[in-house]
Amino acid sequence: MSGVPPRALLLWCPDWPVLAAEIVDGVPATDPVVVLHANRVVACSERARAEGIRRGLRRREAQGRCPGLVVVDHDPGRDARAFEPVVAAVEEVVAGVEVIRPGACATAARGPSRYLGGEEAAAERIVEHVAQSCAVESQVGVADGVFAAGLAAREGRIVPPGGTTEFLAGRPVEALGRPALADLLRRLGIRTLGDFAALPAGDVLARFGFDGALAHRLAAGRDDRPLAVRQPPADLTVTAEHDEPIDRVDAAAFAARTLAERLHERLAAYGLACTRLGIEAVTAHGQELHRVWRHDGLLTAAAIADRVRWQLDGWLSGSNGRGGARPTRPTAGIVRLRLVPDGVLAQAGLQPGLWGETGAERDRAHRALSRVQGILGPEAVVTAVLGGGRSPADQVRLVPWGDERVPTRPGPPPLPALPPPGAPSSDLPSPDPVASAGPGPVARRGGGRAGRGRAVVEPPWPGRIPPPSPAVVLPTPLSAEVRDAAGEPVVVSARLAVSAAPARLTVGPGRPAEISGWAGPWPVDERWWAPAEARRRARFQVCLVDGTALLLAVEGGQWLVEAIYD
Repeated sequence: MSGVPPRALLLWCPDWPVLAAEIVDGVPATDPVVVLHANRVVACSERARAEGIRRGLRRREAQGRCPGLVVVDHDPGRDARAFEPVVAAVEEVVAGVEVIRPGACATAARGPSRYLGGEEAAAERIVEHVAQSCAVESQVGVADGVFAAGLAAREGRIVPPGGTTEFLAGRPVEALGRPALADLLRRLGIRTLGDFAALPAGDVLARFGFDGALAHRLAAGRDDRPLAVRQPPADLTVTAEHDEPIDRVDAAAFAARTLAERLHERLAAYGLACTRLGIEAVTAHGQELHRVWRHDGLLTAAAIADRVRWQLDGWLSGSNGRGGARPTRPTAGIVRLRLVPDGVLAQAGLQPGLWGETGAERDRAHRALSRVQGILGPEAVVTAVLGGGRSPADQVRLVPWGDERVPTRPGPPPLPALPPPGAPSSDLPSPDPVASAGPGPVARRGGGRAGRGRAVVEPPWPGRIPPPSPAVVLPTPLSAEVRDAAGEPVVVSARLAVSAAPARLTVGPGRPAEISGWAGPWPVDERWWAPAEARRRARFQVCLVDGTALLLAVEGGQWLVEAIYD
């Protein structure tokens, strides 16, 4: 791996284990507080640092320096739970956040900086939002790579692009976060990251092993590991607010049906099906009701509506079946109803087609399109049918709605991928010796037993441009001029010899554009046995300096633009 790592934006919350203890356990972070792990200090509050306490001190020594010290045990689970609201607050501003550890999370800097008006503005926006949402102080650092961004965050600094190597050079080797390696490097006289990065990579690997080689890359500013960003989970729950409290079973059944259809449509949009349904209700007096329904199969919209109706009936009527104590009926009507898909499964069958699922929707679409044809004519509604052919325009046939969808030409078998534009002639496919042949017979069977029961073999189309297909096929090709670097027109001989490498392309009356890469020619000699229909041409792929890729054809000395690639 080499090159400049992508810009990273890292948010760091100082003394996070101490803040997590305050958030979860109520330990005041303004007091001298230390977090201990294996009888050593792993984090301390600002007031504890003022008393001379540092990370790595033993408990007895820390208490000797500050007799009123508050000791808290290290709890990674507590730190992670307390940090989740901070990550959620960051995700409200930027998308794609990777949690480095409790107290630090990172994201790519490009998106936030472009959307919020620069890296500095993005950093200020994130820090302000976290402070307002979670009442947590934080700092943001931006640099090339996550490792450098983490060091920059401790200073609240934005390292300019390309300045990460210089920023890291003066840092002590302890910044690598590897105490054993840092101690060894200091004993060898290597005290800064710049000194460590200056060592040959091969010697570092041989002396310090794989972990030392990774640390050497970090010290040199080559932290190009892509961010494993966390995508926010999709919100699948549906909620209905009611101005008038629902206290009748019939009104509750109507609300249940509407909400069940909304939930089913939302799950179907993500290709999911519900297997366990959570039903939550809130009454006008603030009473909260919750129940989970489980189903062995996949819950349809009707099944969801039935279960919601049954549950609301049980809540509102207070009935529990046969005798016994009756459950307490809510003191007021329901003002909020919420459905939570507690268990979901991927269900490809729930993905609707163009006209929805098979049934009334397709019939209704067919009637509507047929009516448009009756008013505007049969050619007013057409559908595309893919087939065979050598030209991109020949491979698509528009068939009127309702007609048999049969291609004009049978389709070809799969072909190998096209080489990239600008490939040398040795890398290009050689002209097919049968490129001038016609499509040939539709089916061919062998003799004897070997030919019995075989499927129809589709004929090949020699001279056809291999995939990928162009994104836009021009209905009428545009005339063009192709010239070489000396300004002379590029000519293709009868033996497919190109006079010079194409350098400039001019389409119609437009301005010349520089060609950065090209591939071809691919010859086509069609219907040579019918002089009135015979056509001989050669195709090229060209890529312009602005990134545009075109499909060109030269026929009778005239260059044409046939299609545009996406």
